[in-house]
Order: sequence, then C-alpha cells, then structure tokens
Amino acid sequence: MINLHQMQDYLNRSKAADFIAPLAIRLYLVPIMWMAGSKKFADFPSTIEWFGNTDWGLGLPMPTVMATLVTGTETIGAICLLLGLGVRWVSIPLFLTMIGAMITVHWQNGWLAIAEGSGFFANERTMEAAIRLEKAKEILQTHGNYDWLTETGSFVILNNGVEFAATYAIMLVVLFFYGGGRYVSLDYWLAKKLPCCG
Repeated sequence: MINLHQMQDYLNRSKAADFIAPLAIRLYLVPIMWMAGSKKFADFPSTIEWFGNTDWGLGLPMPTVMATLVTGTETIGAICLLLGLGVRWVSIPLFLTMIGAMITVHWQNGWLAIAEGSGFFANERTMEAAIRLEKAKEILQTHGNYDWLTETGSFVILNNGVEFAATYAIMLVVLFFYGGGRYVSLDYWLAKKLPCCG
C-alpha cells in the first residue's frame, strides 16, 4: 500500500513534466488567436467598418486604430504563443482583447456559446434558439438527407455568449503567471542564456 511519503515522492517526480500544462495551453490558443487575427486581416477594410459602425457593428471610437491593435495582437500573439516567446508579456494584450470581446461582442448574449434550451445558464434567447433548432431539424428530416447532413456532427445554433472568450481569458491568466513552460519555449532557453531576462 502506498503511504503518504511515497505519494509525495511521486508528486515531486511528476514536476519533471510540468512543462506540459503551459505547452498544452499555448498550443490550444495558437489556432484560435491565429484564425481570429488572420480572418480580420484578410478583409481589413470590412474589419475597420465593423469596429466603427454603430448600426450593425461594434460602434467603437477610432475604429482603424482599434482594428489594427486587435488584429495585430491576435496574429502576433499566436506566433509568440507558438514559439513560447514573450509569453507573459503577450498574455496581457491578448487577455485585454478577450475582455474587450466579452464586453463588446458577447455580453448581451449571456454565458452560453452554443444555444441550449435548459440548464442553469439558459436564458430566454437560448431557449427560443432551441425551439428554432428543433424546427430546423424537422425540416431537414422531412426535406433533406438528414443522416448524411449529420454524419460528422449534430446541428447547433451558435449563441455567441461569453463562454469561450472567458475560457481563453482564464487560460491567458495562467500563462501570465506561469509563463511558457520549460524546454519547449524560447523564453526558457533565453532565460538560461540571459539570466537577467528570466
């Protein structure tokens, strides 16, 4: 039987692999940030218009500056996270970008990213979306090849709530406090070469 001392010994040995957690978070966030930034960059005039338009966009002041900052933060941030370069520093503007997205884009939609008809975080909007989803499924089952349409996944209605942005923000807080991790980040190797920067 394993006693408390042996258990502590096993836990201490597991620290040799503690680089896996920050690496996993970084690699999880890289495609998310890259897709968000590169999509904005691909049609930058439309991105600026969306940032500034008060009727159908975000209605933010200085839309060119704001769009440039967000697009640059997301694309450069993705590269830095991939390389493990300046992870703590880049986590700050990425975190602020997620908070900005939560407030300006997702807040009015509630918590849920995917609309669900029940549960603690369901609201009137998501309950109505669930009814619409059932109607859409009925139409597809009657008039479409439903088995083929759903063989790689179920249909959902995007609610676009704060859930995903909040999750990414929490991950970025972890990276801010713990950095990019050992061995598989440039920060680690630079700190070994330049102790003043560790």
